[in-house]
Amino acid sequence: MRPPRATVLLTTGLVSLLGIPSAVAADTPSTLYVNNSASAPRCSDTGPGSEGAPFCTISAGAKAAQPGQTVQVLAYKSYDETVTVDRSGEPGKPISIVVRPDTGGPIRAKGLKVRGASHVVVRGLTSTGQVQVSGSTDIELDRITVASQTDPVVIGTGSVDVRLTRSNLLSPVRIEGGSRGTVLSRNQIRGGIGAAVDAVGAPGTIVTNNDLDLSCDAAVSFRGASAGSGAFNNLIGISAPKSCVEPGPRSGVLVSQDSAAGTRADHNLLAGFPADGVVPYRWADVVHATPAALRAATGQGAHDILTANAWDVGPWDRSPDVDSGDSAAPGALPTDYNGYPVVDDPLAPNTGKDGGFIDRGAHELQDMVRGVQVDIAQNWAPVGTTVQIKAVADNNWPGTLTYQYEFGDGTAPVVTTSATTEHVYRSPCACTVSVKAITAAGKGAYRQEPIKVTPASPLATAFTAQPYLPSESDPNRLVTPLTVEVDPQSAAAPWPIGRMTVDYGDGAKDTDSNADPVRHAYKQPGTYKVTVTLTDIKGATSTAERSVQVAYTPAGYVAVAPSRVLDTRTTGSPVQGGTSTPIDVPVHYYSSGPHHTAGASAVVLNVTVTGATEDTHLTVWPSGQTRPVTSNVNVKAGGTSSNTVTVPVGADGKISAQLNSGKAALIVDYVGHYQPNAGQRFTPLAPARVVDTRTAGGALAGGQARTVKVAGVGAIPADATAVAVNLTGTGATENAHVIAYPDPAKRPATSNLNLEPGKDKSNQAIVPVGPDGTITLYTNTGSTHLVLDAVGYYGKDGTALFTPAVPQRLADTRTTGKLAPGATTTVTGIPGNAIGAALNVTATDTTGPGFLTVYGHGGTRPEASSLNTRPSETVPNHVTTPVADGRVTVWNSYGGANHVITDLFGYFTQG
Repeated sequence: MRPPRATVLLTTGLVSLLGIPSAVAADTPSTLYVNNSASAPRCSDTGPGSEGAPFCTISAGAKAAQPGQTVQVLAYKSYDETVTVDRSGEPGKPISIVVRPDTGGPIRAKGLKVRGASHVVVRGLTSTGQVQVSGSTDIELDRITVASQTDPVVIGTGSVDVRLTRSNLLSPVRIEGGSRGTVLSRNQIRGGIGAAVDAVGAPGTIVTNNDLDLSCDAAVSFRGASAGSGAFNNLIGISAPKSCVEPGPRSGVLVSQDSAAGTRADHNLLAGFPADGVVPYRWADVVHATPAALRAATGQGAHDILTANAWDVGPWDRSPDVDSGDSAAPGALPTDYNGYPVVDDPLAPNTGKDGGFIDRGAHELQDMVRGVQVDIAQNWAPVGTTVQIKAVADNNWPGTLTYQYEFGDGTAPVVTTSATTEHVYRSPCACTVSVKAITAAGKGAYRQEPIKVTPASPLATAFTAQPYLPSESDPNRLVTPLTVEVDPQSAAAPWPIGRMTVDYGDGAKDTDSNADPVRHAYKQPGTYKVTVTLTDIKGATSTAERSVQVAYTPAGYVAVAPSRVLDTRTTGSPVQGGTSTPIDVPVHYYSSGPHHTAGASAVVLNVTVTGATEDTHLTVWPSGQTRPVTSNVNVKAGGTSSNTVTVPVGADGKISAQLNSGKAALIVDYVGHYQPNAGQRFTPLAPARVVDTRTAGGALAGGQARTVKVAGVGAIPADATAVAVNLTGTGATENAHVIAYPDPAKRPATSNLNLEPGKDKSNQAIVPVGPDGTITLYTNTGSTHLVLDAVGYYGKDGTALFTPAVPQRLADTRTTGKLAPGATTTVTGIPGNAIGAALNVTATDTTGPGFLTVYGHGGTRPEASSLNTRPSETVPNHVTTPVADGRVTVWNSYGGANHVITDLFGYFTQG
């Protein structure tokens, strides 16, 4: 209630008496702040209520507010209070309590009470309890949410001019106690038990443009001398009745006999009528079943609509509520529940009063923009070209959008109702064109498209050629070794490229219709002349060429559980002299089984040849390359021999294997691979003994497994992920095989070493480290002693990456003379920056049993073997060894003279 003039004068006199300067009013801030968030400045209800020192409660802000001030409520959390407002503003200077809309969620309070106040606005608050206005005048409650279904919103005790708008109420609204001039507009109101809106002794109550739920009693009820009231433009729906106190006929609109004088109703839409137990109207205690009947009896409801199917009604096209209301109805607002404006749906006839187009209910149908596409006719053009931009919006209504175009070059945006525009760029840029299609409600869709504005210069081809490698973030992506990406983006091209031709210099060519980067996998390393020819859409042509060095990229080692990838004993297709056998080498395993190699540049295999028809040797090399003169496995007629093989992967993701002569069965076990940007680095070691069953543990018996410690032993760190060892079997009692593997509970069906009685046989193996830094050894039959010499390890503190090499022969003493017992020979030809190498060393034409030791040139010879030699046999072994100055030394034991053949398959460099 507005305070009497005498009270105002008295208050002014007290201010002067207490000595408060008259300038205080002018200095009073327009906004007070409430913020109880822990992340906000510390709050106090006795503080100034500034942004830096806010109040803790909303009620404290309300008590401190002066006419014209806004209390801004912040923080996304609950306020443990019932907000009480009992201070008054002045006409044109209300006290406003406003929840800031960017708080990120609802700000809740236990309730809201406005008592004996006037000229007050409360906006945006959520209440979990009752909302009550009593004895108050000129009160606006806007965007209020009431989460309680049991506590009604009550406007009473003679309140005057209370406006409840754009609110979401789960509870009913009661206007009582002689309250006058109450307006409810654009609200969503659930009825609960009782009428959704119940005016009792509240004359002049206006209910306009609301969504109302009819449950137990009525959607709108004017009774108890609530004359001069009105219901207009409402959507009234029938909900399932709850447990009603007084079950009986329910009414859409109820007007008691003592409230009928001056009360009006029109342009309401009642959905779901007729229905059992529900009547549309009860007016002056008389039931009317149709709007026509009501109109005939009272003159009201002339434009009301009854519809049986409630699902046909709502804010969507072709609904009868669209553009059919009364724009001049008392309490009609220019914006709807969401704040959207009243707009004309061009697809609906304007059947509203006097040809108006306001919608019935709380929501106004808007043009919805689901998306917008942008078509730039010249998205690559030289400076000075007129660029045409077209927006294609996906929206409901034709011709109702506004478009905002931004060109990305610093010029002012263009706002227009046209879906096309033009722009001339004055300087080169890689710009972004932005287009927003906007409805009358300010809602819209946004899209960006790039545009390339080039200098007005002739076409000049340029390109880069770089290795294309697997990425660390996507190691399973298919990337073939020796792949090069040719990228012409550095070309000076004033117009878009219409055709690009790339000659890779190895006989392969690509032709493309644009200038996107292209990739090509070369079959082998080398220097190639790459030629790129560009032709733009205007017909200009330009060519550039350059020499490109294609080489393998240093890679880390990826250890996996060993698996068998080929066994010709089961396929019935033995390998034979003169015919190469392609081998698919899977690298990654999924639930569906092994898949093609991904980014591996080289693979590590254990290769076994058995059942040879004659003395022969096997060569393994990258598919697609010329068969080298190297060898990997030597085998006698009828015998079995195995060796570890490190070999690059061919351009088709395969390797090739071929016998020199005869036939034999081939068994290939896959144990790991090298891949750029993946895996672990390697540290080569001078051979060091880590296990010798002749001195500890005794011989390994057939059918039994033995777990031995390797990580944390000698120079191998405890956190090594895989170890490279030379595995030697001696004293075998039967033909057998040995398996070295990481997990003692998961023995693979593979092998690392094939044994024969009376022969010392060795093979190098790379074995992942299992639990507690161990590996497990197993032999299938008989018994044997095993000797393990560590030659390196892989781990996070490894020092070197592996570069595969096309298999090549480095040295062959058959052209220089045998290596005598106790003598050494130096092998050269390894890159000078290598600190380690993967070699295949073969001893042949041996005169006596013994062994060879390979070590870094100039270093101290270790007391370990790299290869065991046998008279009259050719024996190969995979050898990983340190390198110094691009050289290694091979020492022959005192057993007998040997010819020594050394082949290179790759080398390690500091990573």
